[in-house]
Amino acid sequence: MNVEIQLLKRLPHLFNALNSLIENDGVYLYLVLVWLAMAVIAWILSGGLRKRMKGNAARIIPVVIIITQPPKQPETPVVDIEVEHVWNDDDETTD
Repeated sequence: MNVEIQLLKRLPHLFNALNSLIENDGVYLYLVLVWLAMAVIAWILSGGLRKRMKGNAARIIPVVIIITQPPKQPETPVVDIEVEHVWNDDDETTD
C-alpha cells in the first residue's frame, strides 16, 4: 500500500488522466484492447514469434499415421464329441 501512495504522489496527472479515460471511454478502450489482443494472438499463431533461420534449415513436419487392423474374429470353439457306435448283433431280435 505504501508503494501505491508513493506512485500516486509522483505521478498524479498520469493517474488522473487514466482515471478519466476509463470513466468516460472505458467501453471503447475495452473494445480496442480486445480486438488488439485477437490480432496479436492471430499473429503469434501464424508464426510471428518464430525466429527466421538463415541458410539451410531443416523443417520437421509432424505426421500422424493411422493404421487400421481388421477386427478380431472370435476363436471357434473346438467341440469334441465322442460317439459310441452300437451295432445290433444278429442275435438280437427287434420287435
